[in-house]
Amino acid sequence: MANILDRLPQNLPGRFYVDSTCIDCDLCRSHAPTFFRRDDDIGQSYVFRQPETEEEIALCREALADCPTESIGEE
Repeated sequence: MANILDRLPQNLPGRFYVDSTCIDCDLCRSHAPTFFRRDDDIGQSYVFRQPETEEEIALCREALADCPTESIGEE
C-alpha cells in the first residue's frame, strides 16, 4: 500500500500520488497516460495531472488496483 509520507515530490498535489516504491513498470502510464508520466531523472512514475471526472477517476483507480508494487495511493 502506498505511503503518503513517501509521496514523490514530482506528483501534482491532489487525490492520487505515486510513492518512492515505484519500479517503473509502465503499467500506470499504459492504463492512464493522461495522468501518469515518467520522470527520466529518477526512473519512476508520478501523477502530472489529477483526474476530475468520474471516468478519469476510474482510470486512475484501475492503475492503482493493478500496480504490482502498490505504489499508487489515493487520499
